Amino acid sequence: MVYDAVIVGGGIVGLATGLKILKSRPDLKIAILEKEAQLAQHQTANNSGVIHSGLYYKPGSLKATNCINGYHELVNFCQEEKIPFEITGKVVVATREEQKPLLETLLNRGLQNGLTGTRKITLEELKEYEPYCTGVAAIHVPQTGIVDYFQVALAYGRKIIQQGGAIFLEHKALGISQKDGISHIETSKGSFQAKLVINCAGLYSDKVARMNDAGVNDVKIIPFRGEYYKLKKEREFLVKNLIYPVPDPNFPFLGVHFTRMKKGGVEAGPNAVLAFQREGYKKSQINLGELAETLAWPGFQKVAGKYWKTGFGELYRSFSKTAFTKALQELIPEIQESDLVDGGAGVRAQACDRTGGLLDDFAIRESQYAINVLNAPSPAATSSLSIGGTVAEMALKRF
Repeated sequence: MVYDAVIVGGGIVGLATGLKILKSRPDLKIAILEKEAQLAQHQTANNSGVIHSGLYYKPGSLKATNCINGYHELVNFCQEEKIPFEITGKVVVATREEQKPLLETLLNRGLQNGLTGTRKITLEELKEYEPYCTGVAAIHVPQTGIVDYFQVALAYGRKIIQQGGAIFLEHKALGISQKDGISHIETSKGSFQAKLVINCAGLYSDKVARMNDAGVNDVKIIPFRGEYYKLKKEREFLVKNLIYPVPDPNFPFLGVHFTRMKKGGVEAGPNAVLAFQREGYKKSQINLGELAETLAWPGFQKVAGKYWKTGFGELYRSFSKTAFTKALQELIPEIQESDLVDGGAGVRAQACDRTGGLLDDFAIRESQYAINVLNAPSPAATSSLSIGGTVAEMALKRF
């Protein structure tokens, strides 16, 4: 059987893409290949569960437009499918005087992105939103929310099956070749034929891209592990909803923050440290081949040279609970080391180019036989239906 499109990767972006294609063209034959025994096991399942508002992203960028459109689509989907979610709002807090101009820039960016109601709040108002939080200035963003993205992804999968799509679990893509205008995808459980390959392979998106397009040699996925603690049950009262610091504008991570989870509990974190394998959720997980690839990449060497101080701080916090606690105390001074219990980790697929640029925006590339989603870190889960719509539009032009 020749499929119209085979999507490699059953995470939230791959599933949203399949769903969007089938919504527009239910007559098309679509298959999703997922290497794990369950959908959405990596970035989706290890996500902090925040529905992002679009505050941080450069106006007009793919991140900004997809996040804002995706936000509304996601909320509507959750309402229709009865997936529990809450629009909680969040505060972004400057803890030092020198952060005030950055906070002002962030506010202006949010307003340019259409976030009505996002505003500066007084320190008295900050105490109303988050009684235990301290800072020198703050803004409130009403649009932010929380959801369990694993449940969202499973709902996308159910809808795909209902609409006649096929999902193949434990089918790892091993190689892709072309013959007579058709792509032949070899997997760990047999081969597939497709008129179009759509690569949504997340942490392995660069490797799958190179299987279908030898020209993709200027980008590599660098895996960054984000480690979390959780607040002990009896200390969860310290956080009402979501508390964020002012992010470092030169670093593509948001800094350690507090997140009330839809599935229960309060997370504190994450840091951002280099993972020693692409799916390295623990410090002890090392794949020497993958680590050597990362370290040999010219772009990573430049990133390491540029951010070594920041990186060292993140690494120190990874091994020192005291240092991690100290970073959290900038926002909530009452937090004690004894309040924190291990909370797991996620790994972010961060694309890095040869010149040392950590790609800030979503990156989608088309070739003759494929569409490759090469960079879709946060807020990809919030944006999933919008990114899926963008990729589906590209795909549908071919049929």
